[in-house]
Amino acid sequence: MTEDQFFRITKALSDRRRFDILQRVAAEEELGCATLAATLPISQATISHHLRELATAGLIESRRESKFGFFRLRPEVWADYLSEMTRRLPCRQSS
Repeated sequence: MTEDQFFRITKALSDRRRFDILQRVAAEEELGCATLAATLPISQATISHHLRELATAGLIESRRESKFGFFRLRPEVWADYLSEMTRRLPCRQSS
């Protein structure tokens, strides 16, 4: 994972709504934007903005079906991020 991607993901996850959206996407094999809009108290435009930020960070990927967008977690990117986070911030056990 590049330094740039690591910090892009970290920045994307720093927003509480984006983190909530990522959790919802990760809990499903695939999640539609319309489903997110129906379950979140924010506008469709705001949801689309957050989804774009998560996609730009590389955490999710999308596919279009007609006029509908569907999203899924990129588990390999998430695993790489967690691995890099663990490398950068190792957990030391106290004696």
